[in-house]
Amino acid sequence: MLSRVALRSAAARQSTALVVRGSATEVGGARDEQNFPRPVRGEPGKVRLGFLPEEWFQFFHSKTGVTGPYTFGVGLATYLCSKEIFVMEHEYYTGLSLALMVYIAAKKLGPPLAAYLDKEVDAIETEWNESRTDSIKSLENAVEAEKTAQWRAQGQELLIQAKKENVLLQLEAAYRERLMNAYTEVKRRLDYQLEKSNVERRLSQKHMVDWIVTNVTKAITPDQEKQALDRCIADLAAIAGRK
Repeated sequence: MLSRVALRSAAARQSTALVVRGSATEVGGARDEQNFPRPVRGEPGKVRLGFLPEEWFQFFHSKTGVTGPYTFGVGLATYLCSKEIFVMEHEYYTGLSLALMVYIAAKKLGPPLAAYLDKEVDAIETEWNESRTDSIKSLENAVEAEKTAQWRAQGQELLIQAKKENVLLQLEAAYRERLMNAYTEVKRRLDYQLEKSNVERRLSQKHMVDWIVTNVTKAITPDQEKQALDRCIADLAAIAGRK
């Protein structure tokens, strides 16, 4: 009974400390696990004789020594029995037999039961930790997926920019092609006009030359032609004499 009271008081103090610590660490939405680590499952304190807390013996040890707690217990029991404050009737011996059976059962069945219960507690704690770890891992995977999606979105922006540049290049190529077609057509027409002018000029010159030769030929009389021929012969003879 006394050990239960001590354990309850310790649990109450721990729960109060956890409430204060939780209120101090949850400010801002993030837990400061470095300065305020997560609570660890507490273990019950040490006891002697199966039900007396170790703190009682430490309290007597500083005043009466090592045998003080036992002397106090034996003296108190002797006083209660001698003054018949605690009457040892048949229920007392029944209680002794029950206590003996409980002691034997605790010694025989206590360690396996304690190991089983500890195993169950560890399994529950492991399951909770696994669920917490899985939640953290899923959140980390979600963060990585979000980063990947952001990276892909940036790639889509680059792809759209490249497509815009390709469209601009295609427009520039089409513009230059049309400009070259216009230049070629204009040059072809100008070449045609130039060739036409050249042909007309050659025809005009040929026609003019033919007309002049014809008119000159018509204007020369037979006497003028004979005189010119004689003069040419005389000139050739003079040139031949010089040589």
